[in-house]
This record gives sequence, C-alpha cells and structure tokens, in this order.
Amino acid sequence: MARTPAELPKGSRITDYISLGVVAKTFPVEKIHAVLTATGKASKRQRDLPAHVVVYYVIALAFYMQSSYREVLRCLLEGIQWLMEPGAKVKVTGNSGISQARTRLGASPVRQLHDEVVQPIAVVQTKGAWYQQWRLVSVDGSTLDVADEKRNEEAYGRPGASRGSSAYPQVRFVSLVEGGTHVLFGSRMGSYDTSEVALAREVITRLRKEMLCLADRNFFSFQMWDTARATGADQLWRIKKNLRLPCEKRLPDGSYLSRIYGSDRDRRRKTNGVVVRVIEYCLKDVAGSEPLYRLLTTILDYEKAPAEELAALYHERWEIETALGELKTHLRGTRIVLRSKTPELVKQEFYGLLMAHFAIRGLMHEAALQADEDPDRLSFLHAVRVVRRKLPHYAAIPPSEEKSLS
Repeated sequence: MARTPAELPKGSRITDYISLGVVAKTFPVEKIHAVLTATGKASKRQRDLPAHVVVYYVIALAFYMQSSYREVLRCLLEGIQWLMEPGAKVKVTGNSGISQARTRLGASPVRQLHDEVVQPIAVVQTKGAWYQQWRLVSVDGSTLDVADEKRNEEAYGRPGASRGSSAYPQVRFVSLVEGGTHVLFGSRMGSYDTSEVALAREVITRLRKEMLCLADRNFFSFQMWDTARATGADQLWRIKKNLRLPCEKRLPDGSYLSRIYGSDRDRRRKTNGVVVRVIEYCLKDVAGSEPLYRLLTTILDYEKAPAEELAALYHERWEIETALGELKTHLRGTRIVLRSKTPELVKQEFYGLLMAHFAIRGLMHEAALQADEDPDRLSFLHAVRVVRRKLPHYAAIPPSEEKSLS
C-alpha cells in the first residue's frame, strides 16, 4: 500500500512552525559558504537547490521528523520567498531532486560545520555549568535507529533481539555534553558494533583547558586517561573497584594520592606512573546505590576541590542522560528513525540533528540568562514547540546563489 506523505496544515508558512532566525543566527550563511568552499562543495552553477540551502534543509529535517522530505522543503522555501517576487510560485523539487542535492552535498561539510560551530556556550553567569573555575562536561554515548535499508544495514549493522534481530539498523555515537546548558559537542558516530570507548578516543580530544570532564567507569584506561589529561582539561572519572591503587599519601579530606601505570612492567618497576587522587565513598540510605564508589581525579589539591564536593559533583554526570533524551525523544520524536537511505546521508542527517539540538539549546540558554534561571529548569520540549511555531520571522536564507547575502 502506498504511503501518504505527511503534510503540514494547508497554507502554513515556515514562520508558523519554525523560526529560520534561530537556525540562521546559529549557523550564519557566511559561515556555511566558508565551510562549503573549504570542503569543495560550493555550488559551481545555478541550481534549484544550491548547496547552502541544502545545509539549512538538512538541519530543518530534524524539526519535522514526521513530515515528508518534500513537505519540509516546501516550508523551507516558503520561509524565504520574501526574496522573490510577491506572488511568485515556489518551485518545490521532488524527492528525487532533494536526494540528488543531498548526495551532492555529502556528509563532510555538514560534519565540519558542526565541528566548527557546535561548541560549549556557557558564560560566567550560566547557572549549573560551573564548579568553581571549571566548566563541567560529561562524556557518554547512545544509539539511534536508522532506515531499514540494505546499505544501511551493511554499513552500520543492527543489534540482536530475543527473536532474531531488531527492526532497524542502528548507529552508535558518543558526545561531550556541557553541564547546565546540555549542549552536545565533539560528537562522533559509527556502526552499532563500534564500541563507545573507540568513539570516545576521538571525542575526548575536544576537551580543553579549564574544563572538568566527568566520565563513567567503562571509559577508563591508562591510555584514555592520558589522552584526556593531555588536552589540559581536568578529569573526574569513576573507576572499577578492582583497579589496584595503593595509598601513597592520605589527605585530610579522606581522599588519597596514588599512581596509575600503562603496563604491568611499569607498575612492577614503578616507572612512568601518573599521580592521581582517589576518592572512595558510599551513598547511605539511597535506593539502588552500590556499596562503594571510587573516583579518580587530576585535581590533587584537596583544599581547592574537597572530596565531598567532588563526590556530589560526579552524580551530576547523569545530566547527560537528559540531554540524550532530548535528542532521541523530544526533538527526533518517539519511534521515529533517521530516514536517510544511504550510509553517507545517515551521517549527514545525524550531524544535522545535532545542529538542530544546538540551535534549540542556544535559544534556551539566552532565555535562561534573561530570566536568571538555570537552563535545566526550562522545558526543552516547550522550546522545540516555540521554535516550530512562535518566534518572529528572521529572513536570512537566500534561495539562490545569485541572491546570496555573502
């Protein structure tokens, strides 16, 4: 049975559902042109869908996960119709033309735009984003369903199920998330069989000085720790209870100094060790808590960061679950899969989704600053609806190369 394309209400304008201003302000057309030029993807001749419009289209897809490709494009073009003659008909390319335009663009410029623009946004006044002088970030990963196409399955694989395999192939991704703002940055994706640890090796290189990175015990290894430490960022990671960490110096706050080693040989010879501070604690009268928690940190000064404060701080790491939930449910929609039918376009759509999330989070951060609130207390789902329906029009996306703003 042929599927009826999902459509938005007749006569709807882009300004009724999404403010292009939010996207255009976050990703200026000049920046997009620069990235397209750098990646060799700038449109070389006049097209119905020039490359920079396709970039905005890829981001817009995330706001309309339940609408057809063509319907999303119609809304996007209606939103920029002001640059054309009043009453001029908007030419909406069919699905084939949209697919060709996206294929010409590819994933590399979208990923580069993401990497260059999607960064932490907290300022000194941002509540919940700081511990003393450190910007709080966490690292974690998740999965997303993608379209059930042979090429996607071959490229990404699918998880097993109790009876056979799951309904959809999946991609795995790992991100850094900024505390307070929930901005996901430094993200990388791979096949379902790619481990979170493997993806995290590249992700943690996006850490910077004056950050404090919180990570779960599954990420810890000497090599991973050393890579993260080399960025200049401080670390606060949970570790497994069986890791040998002899006490070299007990500190007044109950924590102690120890050393970690890259090999058993180094451990036996006590060479090439890295000094760490160990914090051990339990959570009394907390349902579901474990008997013992062990944390490692690069912050050796117990007066600057007391053990009790760091132990309490670590549990804010679960904030990333909220950020991942926003991405997977409120923005993407429950039971909605990434719709792209080829591996390259799955990558493109993935980074478009992350950029849409970033635009929403930037809007919420501005609102929180104006209201002197913690961004955590604002509703992400409400913000998505606001961006879809309420904000004033900000015409910033020219439909053709000839009428580019740059």
